[in-house]
Amino acid sequence: MDKSLDEIISAKPKTHRRGVRRPSARAQVLGKPAPSPAQRARAAATTTELPKAVPQATEKIIVSNLPADVNEAQIKDLFNQTVGPLRDITLHYDASGRSKGVATVIFQKKGDGAKAFQQYNNRLIDGS
Repeated sequence: MDKSLDEIISAKPKTHRRGVRRPSARAQVLGKPAPSPAQRARAAATTTELPKAVPQATEKIIVSNLPADVNEAQIKDLFNQTVGPLRDITLHYDASGRSKGVATVIFQKKGDGAKAFQQYNNRLIDGS
C-alpha cells in the first residue's frame, strides 16, 4: 500500500478490447447467422457419417395418443402379454378427470422398455 493510485493504474497491463466484437442484441436473440455455402461445404467435407441410433436398454416408456376410453388395466394386460411383467403404470388425467391419452409404463426388466418401443412405436394397436 505504499504506491499511489496513479502508480497502480499505470503499472497494470492494458488490455486492448477494440478487436473484440460483441454480438448485437438481435444476434444474441436470434443466434448465429446461417453459414455461407463455402462454410457448409467445408463442414460437410470434414464431418463423418455417424452410425444409426441404437435403442438403449431401458425399463420406462411413455405411451401417447391413447383413446380416452382406454384404462390402466387394458394397458397393463397388453404389455404384460406382449412384452413382459410391469412394475408400475400411470395413466395421466386432466383436472376434470378425463384421460389425457398419455401413460407412463415401467417394466420390471431393463431391456423390456426398448423391446416395447421397437414393437409399438408409431403403430396402431387396435387398428383404428
